[in-house]
Amino acid sequence: MRATKKLLRLAGPSAVPRDDRGTTLLGPWYATVLYWRPRVALLVNESTLLPALLPLAPVSTLTSRIAEQITTVLAAHHAPSAIIDQERQHMEICQLGATTNRSVMGVMTEFARIAEAYRDADPALDLVGLAVRLAETPCGPLYGRNVSPDRELAATLHAIAT
Repeated sequence: MRATKKLLRLAGPSAVPRDDRGTTLLGPWYATVLYWRPRVALLVNESTLLPALLPLAPVSTLTSRIAEQITTVLAAHHAPSAIIDQERQHMEICQLGATTNRSVMGVMTEFARIAEAYRDADPALDLVGLAVRLAETPCGPLYGRNVSPDRELAATLHAIAT
């Protein structure tokens, strides 16, 4: 998991080399903190830009809770259970490292702004529902492919399955 400096200050120092790509099928994930009440971690997949949100507290258990929340979001997007299980297995050991992709950081900044607007408009929306709604957002880095993270995820899952 590639974490912003803000998140690393809360969760502890980087434990991963900058060139580590991880072992998940979907590739590296990025994380930052949203200073909402209560605080929330925003996670974004580097290749699909798929967002996930989870409560930050308690920050000491954040890395052990990430896999469960990502698999919940994947299930909400109707990912095949075999892929969900494989992602969960590869994420059982999660360590935080420093960010390396500025494009993903820009997308995270936009998602944070949009998520706050969605949350204010519909306070009953839970974090998974909010992540699913964010995944419909057109993203500049995906314009040449599938435009939004939900479509990019579907295309990626189709490519993995074939």
